[in-house]
Amino acid sequence: MKPLSVFLSLWLMLAAAPSVWAENWLEQGSSLLKSFGANSRLADDEIIASLKEALKVGTGTVVGQLGVMNGFNNDPAVHIPLPGALKSVRNALAPFGMSSLLDDLETRLNRAAEDATPKAKQVFWDAIGAMTLEEARNILNGPDDSATRYFQSKMTNPLAKQWRPIVDNSLAGVGAVKAYDEAMGEYAKLPFMPDVKANLTEYVIEKGLDGVFHYLAQEEAAIRNNPLKRSTELLQKVFGSN
Repeated sequence: MKPLSVFLSLWLMLAAAPSVWAENWLEQGSSLLKSFGANSRLADDEIIASLKEALKVGTGTVVGQLGVMNGFNNDPAVHIPLPGALKSVRNALAPFGMSSLLDDLETRLNRAAEDATPKAKQVFWDAIGAMTLEEARNILNGPDDSATRYFQSKMTNPLAKQWRPIVDNSLAGVGAVKAYDEAMGEYAKLPFMPDVKANLTEYVIEKGLDGVFHYLAQEEAAIRNNPLKRSTELLQKVFGSN
């Protein structure tokens, strides 16, 4: 196995650490690297190019999967439920046959996330483009969740900023704001009910980003494990074509 392939395989092992490589990944990696001797050197430019390409491929797949009708709504792994406070509103309205107002709102929250997701692609690519060799090595040599923390720290704030006006417009455009106002209006008519409020925009952003990162981690692992995922010439060169 080439030194470059070893480095990239180890980096992707770390990206999948929570479910597959959480135990002894560092010991395994050290043994493999030592087998090449102290003088072994990796092609820095190819390392960076390969890491960036792997992440771009994964990002494109995730955006294409989630940024469509029912990308969030019909997927149990990333479906956005009602905020906890609004579940009590649904329970209060159910005896009066009006819980469907909240069911409709839940669907519309997912629609807003689906609308916003395609805008994530460029923000991801900007962060990927800025990755340095030192950052790549730090990810390899860091704790078990280094890769996840690195990308979340680079992308969460820019994505949230990019998404906020889109989600605001989407919530209005898909009728979520109207559905919320209608449901809360009916709830307010009930006696002795506690005051309930929810920030729909911030909630959709938080849950939407959780969904994007959930599937990005899976795509990174898939590129390492599944030859069919190596869809470009560079990825096939680094990871093998079969």
